[in-house]
Amino acid sequence: MTINQYEQYIQEQGWDDRFRYMLLDRMRSDCDYFLGNGQIYGNHLWAENVTDQIGYMKALWNSFPEDGKPEWLTMEQILNYEKEMLALLAAKSRDKGQTLN
Repeated sequence: MTINQYEQYIQEQGWDDRFRYMLLDRMRSDCDYFLGNGQIYGNHLWAENVTDQIGYMKALWNSFPEDGKPEWLTMEQILNYEKEMLALLAAKSRDKGQTLN
């Protein structure tokens, strides 16, 4: 999906600010677990794969007005999660000779 498709999905759901805020925090926690004790297993992510997880996180973050964006998570941090998670998947794939998501 494109970022516009993620954003459209979020709008269609009609999620209020509080729910989107909590969901974004849960997704952040999922990323931390994935990179730590989760052993890069995609089913530990809310979206069940890295690409969708990061896409939804970007769309959720963008759904807040400039003066209402979470102070505990920046777009730069989301991009760092993406970079780290995809790098781990690539390394794991090379190690096992298979593709993971």
